[in-house]
Amino acid sequence: MPKNLNTPLVSVIIPTYNRAWALKKAIDSVLEQNYKNFELIVVDDGSTDDTEALVTEYAKSVKFVQQPNLGVSAARNKGISISSGALISFLDSDDYWEPEKLSAQVEFFNTNPDTLICQTEEIWIRNGKKVNPKKKHKKLSGMIFIPSLALCLISPSAVMMRKNLFAKVDMFDESLPACEDYDLWLRVTCRFPVHLIETPLIVKTGGHDDQLSAATGLDKYRIYSLKKILKSDFLTDSQKQAAENMLKKKCRLYADGCMKHGRKTVATYYYRLAEEIENTGK
Repeated sequence: MPKNLNTPLVSVIIPTYNRAWALKKAIDSVLEQNYKNFELIVVDDGSTDDTEALVTEYAKSVKFVQQPNLGVSAARNKGISISSGALISFLDSDDYWEPEKLSAQVEFFNTNPDTLICQTEEIWIRNGKKVNPKKKHKKLSGMIFIPSLALCLISPSAVMMRKNLFAKVDMFDESLPACEDYDLWLRVTCRFPVHLIETPLIVKTGGHDDQLSAATGLDKYRIYSLKKILKSDFLTDSQKQAAENMLKKKCRLYADGCMKHGRKTVATYYYRLAEEIENTGK
């Protein structure tokens, strides 16, 4: 439990879609937290497996919400909209927490009252085996917008944030089928520091077939997010330059991939987009 006596309500949101095989471990890891002032919201995004039967077993401990299959962004946004806590934590249904996760982050907020968002370090499990993240995945602390342009350096399952942060940056973009977290973190990191608790308090599992982050062609969605953030009024000059440079790079990489697979029309569009950015920046 936090040493500070301030024990705010934390709303824990688990979005899930056909993950009954993993969901029990995620739910149990929340219920086993040594910080007890939380509400657990499970948002079922149109599952067709045994998810409803599984969550019904936890009826006294879980707020269970069902919706049509609208995507992970809509599921998280639904959880946010019905949450009661001043603090929000997300947990992907194939990940799980160490028992001290919530208490460590609440204590961090108590000690650092101006903080809007923090995350913890994490352990990676791929196909049942522990793996070490590559250097490019190293988590940083502070104003991390520029290093976050290449790829996500924030894990949804690792964050805790003040609910009022969403009033400043908006919620998840429901038009994105993937990279919705990358999109949100760009809006957060360009304006606010993201603090890191260096203790690994979450376990991220991977290697399964339905993992969104393992899909191909994800740079298409990152390009969309970069274009969107560049149209905002939030970026400093150095942030804007870095975002433009990354946008050019991702356009060309995505175009190369499209060309390799015979999608010449799409490739041509992204090559031209990269050229337009290049010419505009001169």
